[in-house]
Amino acid sequence: MKETAKLYTHPAAYAREHSELEEYRASFKANVACKEAIEAAIHAHYSDNRLNTDAVFKQVVDAFGADRVEYVLAATVREKNWDGRISRENKAWAQTVPVMQNPDAWGTDRNCYFVVDQAHTGLVDLLVTHVRKNPAKDISEPTKKASVLEKLQKPTEKMKPPVNDKKVKGQEL
Repeated sequence: MKETAKLYTHPAAYAREHSELEEYRASFKANVACKEAIEAAIHAHYSDNRLNTDAVFKQVVDAFGADRVEYVLAATVREKNWDGRISRENKAWAQTVPVMQNPDAWGTDRNCYFVVDQAHTGLVDLLVTHVRKNPAKDISEPTKKASVLEKLQKPTEKMKPPVNDKKVKGQEL
């Protein structure tokens, strides 16, 4: 995996208040580079009316990591929420990825600078579907163990009603 800046998910105002502008700027530049890499990968792996989503996904995740790719794609889907070429499932998925509003001094959301807009929206939707259905985990992420709450909420075998062989006035119970 190519070494890039750590994903910084807070807006510029937060970074300024917490003296983290260098981290914010490095992450922002990496987000823009990721957007450009996604567009280039889509163009490179689209032929004969078919997008090789596996190849696009592998190329950009290897270069930028799964978290950044998901972040950039979620920001893209949120920005294009009005577009009917993006499926409802992908729009719902994008809402689950925390992407903060990042307004500049004129009120424009800075996230628009890393919205994938140089590739056909239908192809971007295919890539988002692939990402949503095949989430890649960065190697650095620890494996998640099932929590006690998840185990308790897991449905158990349905209990069968008791069998009563007695008949009352010709009717079965």
